[in-house]
Amino acid sequence: MRYRRVCLYPPAYEAPPHVITSEALEQRLAPLYQRLKLPEGRLELMSGIRQRRFWDSGTKPSDGATLAGRKALAAAGVDPAGIGCLIFTSVSRDMLEPATASFVHRQLDLSERCHIFDLSNACLGFLNGMTMLANMIELGQVKTGMIVAGETAESLVESTIQHLLTDAGVTRKSAKASFASCTIGSGAVAMVLGDREVHDTGHYLCGGAVRASSSHNALCQGGHSSNEAILMATDSEELMKRGVETAALSWLDFQQELGWDPAAIDHFFCHQVGRAHAALLFDTLGLNPEKNFATLPFWGNVGSVSAPLTMSIALEQQVLRAGQRAALLGIGSGINCLMLGVEW
Repeated sequence: MRYRRVCLYPPAYEAPPHVITSEALEQRLAPLYQRLKLPEGRLELMSGIRQRRFWDSGTKPSDGATLAGRKALAAAGVDPAGIGCLIFTSVSRDMLEPATASFVHRQLDLSERCHIFDLSNACLGFLNGMTMLANMIELGQVKTGMIVAGETAESLVESTIQHLLTDAGVTRKSAKASFASCTIGSGAVAMVLGDREVHDTGHYLCGGAVRASSSHNALCQGGHSSNEAILMATDSEELMKRGVETAALSWLDFQQELGWDPAAIDHFFCHQVGRAHAALLFDTLGLNPEKNFATLPFWGNVGSVSAPLTMSIALEQQVLRAGQRAALLGIGSGINCLMLGVEW
């Protein structure tokens, strides 16, 4: 896919107020660790995640997305009435119906003529939302639009801890399937996209490539258990292997589509799962790991928020600067892979 008319405004994020360390989660899991003779510090050692953030109790996905959306609109200097499309892209949602986008739309007081809908694709949702909105801009259907995401990890992490503590049948082997759920964090992000023929920001979405390996869709599955608690089961090692395998094919497509020399890409912003995953990804793709700007140790796996959040923080810290190229590398359960090229 290639884009000629799509320009980007700087993404904005909202940080939940509560910092939760991996050590604190392990303290709650102490009875399980003692029973299974698991070493302390295992969570941070295996994932590379020192901490993650949680919202106040009762915070809904639309609440975080609205806060980030307001920041994105203010930073872009865009009139809310001019937003022609709003796409909500999180794994987390307020409810099954109506679309969570409708709550964000109302809180942001956007136009009644605005397209609003949810787009869900595990951790890849935000990048998918960028391509959907970019397509509408290329077709001339929308002049300016916005993607928002608000992930709420609290219920999943709490349900996982309770399951591990109360199910006497949990073994070292079965506990591994719940390990990934303890790496999840909360956060929100938003980004405005526009038609460069109307207003040229100087920052462009150039295009990208996509791959699907759905034969591996059983490697990470989540939903409601019989008691309505939210649980997930993840084969982390196999998911990492198959995800990177799919990413390698996507990377070849990406280079062919955009014609970019990897050496000419200044920064990479990835969906962040764990330290081992990032190392394997960059080694397999033959990329310089020093170009990977990571927020994993301080944010954990923030679902669909991860890659755009990391890009936003890189801009905030003046790591990503005007005239540079960046690649957003997204891998989601399913397995899906989407890589996007940005000229900033």
